[in-house]
Amino acid sequence: MKNLIRSTYLILFLTVFQFSAVQAQKKQKMELIIFDTDMGNDIDDVLALDMLYKYADQGKIKLLGIMNNKGSAYSTRLIDLLSTWYGYGKVPIGKIENGVLIDDYADYSKNMVQLNDSTNHYKYSVKQHDQLLPAHELYRKILAKQADGSVTVVSVGFSTNLARLLQSGPDKHSKLDGKALVAKKVKLLSIRAGSFGDKKRAEFNVIHDIPAARYTIANWPGEIVLSPFEVGKQVVYPGASIQEDFQWATHHPLVDAYKRYRPFPYNRPTWDLTSVYYIGEKENSLLDKSKPGILSINEKGYTDFVENPQANHYVLSIQNQHIEPLKTYFKDLIRQKPKAYRK
Repeated sequence: MKNLIRSTYLILFLTVFQFSAVQAQKKQKMELIIFDTDMGNDIDDVLALDMLYKYADQGKIKLLGIMNNKGSAYSTRLIDLLSTWYGYGKVPIGKIENGVLIDDYADYSKNMVQLNDSTNHYKYSVKQHDQLLPAHELYRKILAKQADGSVTVVSVGFSTNLARLLQSGPDKHSKLDGKALVAKKVKLLSIRAGSFGDKKRAEFNVIHDIPAARYTIANWPGEIVLSPFEVGKQVVYPGASIQEDFQWATHHPLVDAYKRYRPFPYNRPTWDLTSVYYIGEKENSLLDKSKPGILSINEKGYTDFVENPQANHYVLSIQNQHIEPLKTYFKDLIRQKPKAYRK
């Protein structure tokens, strides 16, 4: 009888131990993400943030913070609205002061906030948006609390916040200056910027703050994986999916934002989604990663890449046969119900 009791306890102990080991392994594999976005300039920011919420639902990532790099108060309010609706209202948001403001075409963040002011379809979690921390300070606050070499930064807009972080000095959050703090805490920068190929261009995310982009690329102390203009341009998100795949929701902020950016329906390149995708699917990626090299940006905003086995910059690309599968991947992931809305 004693042997039976001992065996039972041993089995229970091993079961608990194995479960704990699995949980610890899952936690260790979870990517810690800070997302930096120019929310309101192009609808791909909303699609990319939707992906991050879905990855968080799946336990692939933990979203530590969302930084706004568009000089508009509407952007942070839309980010708050989205996070609240998707069930991540506690994720801190960083604002930008004296940032890049582009107002020569539709700003769907403004349109969405004004829509919500009149309809109250969506809720907010932040009581006073004007009291949010500046993004570079929030970066420091978050990074200082993380384990060394544990954080991935995904930047899909202007590099203003990143440059200010690198140039920041010691403060109440950390005795390290910005560059040293990034070197200690950040393992990877996944950035959507630049252009290569036959029709090389001074690309949108670069040219609106060239000094910040140049400084960031030249001074970032860790690994950089850059997704250029050409990759997202080839993979086009279908407007038909927005029309057809979200009818389960009476009001869906992605759909409402999509309709308030351009005359609906329309297809749109998946630029920002590619930098998020690289983080979520490293092991099974449909994107190709270059050999190591050195990225640089000239004074006119043109990006260059030179292979160097001793360097730690990389550029993503996509083969023709992977374009449709990646589009399908994006569509299948984004049309899923968020965890907060599953029955």
